[in-house]
Amino acid sequence: MAKSKFEYVRAFESEDRCLQNCWIVVRIDGKGFSKFSDKHGFTKPNDDRGLRLMNRAAQEVMAQHRDIILAYGQSDEYSFVFNKGTNTYNRRASKLMTTVVSLFASTYVMQWPQYFPPDTMPLQYPPAFDARVVLYPTNTNLRDYLSWRQVDCHINNQYNTIFWKLVQEGGLSPRDAQEKLKGTLAADKNEMLFTDFGTNYNELPEMFKKGTVLVKEKETTQITCTIPPKPSSSGDNADGEPQEQQKIINKTISKIAHLHVDIIKNEFWKTRPHLLGDES
Repeated sequence: MAKSKFEYVRAFESEDRCLQNCWIVVRIDGKGFSKFSDKHGFTKPNDDRGLRLMNRAAQEVMAQHRDIILAYGQSDEYSFVFNKGTNTYNRRASKLMTTVVSLFASTYVMQWPQYFPPDTMPLQYPPAFDARVVLYPTNTNLRDYLSWRQVDCHINNQYNTIFWKLVQEGGLSPRDAQEKLKGTLAADKNEMLFTDFGTNYNELPEMFKKGTVLVKEKETTQITCTIPPKPSSSGDNADGEPQEQQKIINKTISKIAHLHVDIIKNEFWKTRPHLLGDES
């Protein structure tokens, strides 16, 4: 790069490299998403189309960043976990954060017609997402963070489910519904759902209750290969010409899986020990 007398301004850039040996989590959140969802007619309390669109955008981010080992999303947020030893963009927080959030937002807009047909719900205005970078030094810290987000998903979904039942089917105003739910426990909400509206909370879609986990799973498939003929007498056909041979081989590929499972208990992590690696 050619030097000039103006190059001194580079000294004003701050060094924002993330601390070594820490998990890097980039978390994005929708900005003003309540207004956005109302404007675009999202179903309350959960819009399957909107959630699947969020998952599609997150999948693209994960596909483009090989060092992302796991992503977790619920409602209008997504958390992307970078490998503890990643050196992507020299671990610069600003680079990691801006590339993730910009790719997520652009994919969300590009994929919108696949989930919301233009003839029924065209995109009225572009959505916005904010982002932050948080470091977690231990596996326990990282798991507790993800557990916190999944617990938040359950609490919010349970509240929103009964709240909108009271408004949409119970005829209450939003304010009256809030007053009715004030001070209620989880068991109270489940009882109200079942007794008043015949809804068993446990039977609701797992994506609504647990959110979505994206992980790269290995998948083995069989493919058929054609082996070119060798100039030998074995395998020759009736005309004396060598023949091609077909061989079936197993090929292992990495595929991004969309899971709606419990990531708080140990089972998820025990079956995927490669995610966290060796704590030592």
